[in-house]
Amino acid sequence: MSEQPTFEDKLQQLESIVSQLEKGDRPLETALADFQTGVGLVKDLQKTLKDAEDTLAKVIDNDDELSDLELTND
Repeated sequence: MSEQPTFEDKLQQLESIVSQLEKGDRPLETALADFQTGVGLVKDLQKTLKDAEDTLAKVIDNDDELSDLELTND
């Protein structure tokens, strides 16, 4: 069973792709494939951030007081 990449792993991969694309020295087909991979990573990262935001919103009750936070590993 392979381990899922972390948010930080995905962000680092995206930064690497952006850096490579900014150099402009990759063949068009490779650049396009990298771009598509980057778009997928952006979507995954945005979903992770949205899920974290939703979790935090649930932790704060109507009186702006913190309640217990249950962390889950998906």
